[in-house]
Amino acid sequence: MRRTHPRRLVAAALLAASVLAPIAAVPATAVPAAEPARHVTVGPTPDGLGPELTARLDRTIKKVREQAGIPGVVVGLWMPGRGSYVRATGVADTATGRPMSADSYVRIGSETKTFTVTALLELVDDGRVELDDPISAYVRGVPNGHRITLRQLAGMRSGLFPYTADADFTQALLSDPERYFTPRETLAYGFKHPNTFAPGTQFQYSNSNLVLLGLVIEKVSGRRLADFIHERVLGPAHLRHTLFPNGPRFPVPHPHGYTDQTLSGETADTTHWNPSWAWAAGAMISDLHDLRRWAPIVATGKLLSPETQRQRLRTLPTGFPGTSYGLGIFKTNGWIGHNGSIPGYETVTVYLPSKKATLVIMINTDIPYQGQEPSTLLARAITTVATPDNIYDKDRAISPRP
Repeated sequence: MRRTHPRRLVAAALLAASVLAPIAAVPATAVPAAEPARHVTVGPTPDGLGPELTARLDRTIKKVREQAGIPGVVVGLWMPGRGSYVRATGVADTATGRPMSADSYVRIGSETKTFTVTALLELVDDGRVELDDPISAYVRGVPNGHRITLRQLAGMRSGLFPYTADADFTQALLSDPERYFTPRETLAYGFKHPNTFAPGTQFQYSNSNLVLLGLVIEKVSGRRLADFIHERVLGPAHLRHTLFPNGPRFPVPHPHGYTDQTLSGETADTTHWNPSWAWAAGAMISDLHDLRRWAPIVATGKLLSPETQRQRLRTLPTGFPGTSYGLGIFKTNGWIGHNGSIPGYETVTVYLPSKKATLVIMINTDIPYQGQEPSTLLARAITTVATPDNIYDKDRAISPRP
């Protein structure tokens, strides 16, 4: 029987660790109805990348999938002037052997942060909040909240203890994965700990930051976070297959998700686990088509003013070589975007401005291989083949995830 310490669940290191995203369990939020499954080409599109590169990518993905024990993989790579590549391989359900499909919906984990921070920055452009406002102006009870700004929360430099690193939270979540958590409930697990450093002095990935920003958006807008994101972000971006779910709801088709983040350490099916605890930090769902569209929108700031986008992309060191973090977005060797990890699912959605290239990866496990996230292994391997001058997470030797 496989054993692992359940506290591995709480690790939230950028690019290379499980990011348990926070979503509030507020069961009254309406979300758009799921649309019928779309047909997405499984395999190279008519303007594919050519037989040689296509074959190399096929071999590379197959090797990583088999080595890392990833059940199913969906990859999309679009390179204007060279072509595109879409593949779905492996299985969506290990019990039945149902194949992975490129038109699947998946839980996108911490990629939710790109949507939440975009919503916040739209309020900045509206003149309704300022990035250097203290969080205490909007939310009471935040430790040292009078000194922590919205900018520091969005940039992971607040010093607030990550609630996902609290042992009682881990026990509560893994004891009842279908439980609803409210944002205030999750924050309370983090607020009982001292802050880890003075605001603005260090980088520490903390889902507590994004839950607070979700509360700010709700207070200022007077709308539920899911509704505001739907109206101000998803609608203008024409993302028809992206949603902020109400509880464990999951449109079809979707793959089953598999994790070893359990109290026993045994592998579990997480398909219907409730992501309410992840709320503004990681509860959203999307698909390949929408993530492809979203990557250049968020990287180029299509929904924001040029000045606000410049502030978003002022990235600072993270402590991980080659990777810097801005406001709900990272840069790694030229690629701009975010990855996501929530028990059972991982994603990568990034854009390479120098080549106007987009890479999207969706998989149905978060079980690490030799200490590294499987989605990161795939992204690194794929970019080594397709964009050798811009290798995703090139300088990472090993994940810090315990």
